[in-house]
Amino acid sequence: MTLTEHVGRRLREFRTSYGGGSGISQDALAKALGVATNTISRWETATYRPTIDDLEKLARFLGKSVLDFFPKEDVHTERGEKIDALLRTAAQLQDEDVDELRRYAEYRRARQVYAKRPSGRKAKK
Repeated sequence: MTLTEHVGRRLREFRTSYGGGSGISQDALAKALGVATNTISRWETATYRPTIDDLEKLARFLGKSVLDFFPKEDVHTERGEKIDALLRTAAQLQDEDVDELRRYAEYRRARQVYAKRPSGRKAKK
C-alpha cells in the first residue's frame, strides 16, 4: 500500500467515526475545509494526494494529530539532552502553548515523513 493510499484510508476512518461515531459526510467536511466535495473523495481513494497543509487542516478539524494519518514508526533517538531541555521548557508554558507546540512538532514530523515517500499519485487522463 502506498503512503497516499494509507492516508486516504485513515482519512475515511476519521471522517466516518467523527463526532463520536456518527461521522461527517464528504460534502460537510469539504465545506468545512473550503474544498470541493470531490476533492475529499479523491483524497480518500488516493486519486489525489493531499498537501501537508491539507492534512494539518483535516487533523485540526477532526481532532486528530497530523501524524495519525501516517503509518506508525518505531523511532529511537539519541538526542535525549535536547529533548529533555525542550520538555523542561514546555512544562513551564501555558496549556494552549503546549498544545500549539505539540501541533507544530507533529506538523514538522509529518512534513518530513510525507516528503520522503513517493506519492503514488495517478496520472491525469
